[in-house]
Amino acid sequence: MKRVFSGVKPTGHLTLGNYLGAMRRWSAVDQHEADALFCIVDLHALTVDHDPGRVRRLSRQAATLLLASGLDPKLCTVFVQSQVDEHARLSYLLECVATDGEMRRMIQYKEKAAAERARGGSVRLSLLTYPVLMAADILAYGTDEVPVGDDQAQHVELTRDLAVRFNQRYGQSFVVPRATRAEVAARVMNLQEPTSKMGKSDDVGPGIVYLLDEPEVIRKKVMRAVTDSGRDVAYDREARPGVSNLLEILSACEGGNPEALAGVYETYGSLKKDTAEAVVELLRPVQQRHKELCADPAYVEGVLRDGAEKAREMARPRVDAAYRAIGLLPAA
Repeated sequence: MKRVFSGVKPTGHLTLGNYLGAMRRWSAVDQHEADALFCIVDLHALTVDHDPGRVRRLSRQAATLLLASGLDPKLCTVFVQSQVDEHARLSYLLECVATDGEMRRMIQYKEKAAAERARGGSVRLSLLTYPVLMAADILAYGTDEVPVGDDQAQHVELTRDLAVRFNQRYGQSFVVPRATRAEVAARVMNLQEPTSKMGKSDDVGPGIVYLLDEPEVIRKKVMRAVTDSGRDVAYDREARPGVSNLLEILSACEGGNPEALAGVYETYGSLKKDTAEAVVELLRPVQQRHKELCADPAYVEGVLRDGAEKAREMARPRVDAAYRAIGLLPAA
């Protein structure tokens, strides 16, 4: 059975983009067809200035939403990254085979470092090296497939390079993973800036639909979505990004095809209304299950505790073997 690993970073509230681009596939497909691990990657949240209490709150919320979205601990492993030491242990070994040039070519580092320099500041060292930690997350488990959005594909390629390099230098230690992507709505765009991804944000952005937004808030955000010049409803990602984003969201919610849906609508208003209702109905069961889980925090804590123990048992033999392969003495 193939092994799948993926994670969510607790740096903001999870969004419709997270759900359509990843979480829904995890619950509908991956946990049934693979030996799947899903991780709250809280160590990655430390690469930027953060409030410790907020990271803890968002970590718990992310875990609860993963379960609310349909992940079943009887079918998959759900855990918190920092509770499994093997992630940090393996990360240092991989830093010893990665290069400075590789890290500085990572798109997210280049963009964030440039923005910080423009403000007269400097980013944390962990922002430069966190792709290696991400590689450790994946390689520690002998992962075969990594479901990712387009913005993370570069990191999976780095993971593959590091695995091959380690294997060549020190002996066969790691499975070389491959990235997989959802076919539709793999990258949901911001409703107010349809050329930018709908990412997690520290504030309540009008272009971001959060999984825990109230139905009326969702309807208001979708109805106020930016469209394009012209009046006809057409699917064209380059020329008509606003309308195309709505068509992709609607098609992802209802299982249709964005090009075909474009021919159904004559006005932006009717498209927005149907998209808003589709999103509300899509998220209704997730929000209801989240409410139930919040009333039983001991259950969520138990899932995370059991998940960390199971993940630790899977990762430790491989990481211990990598320590021996690279030349370190085994623990007494």
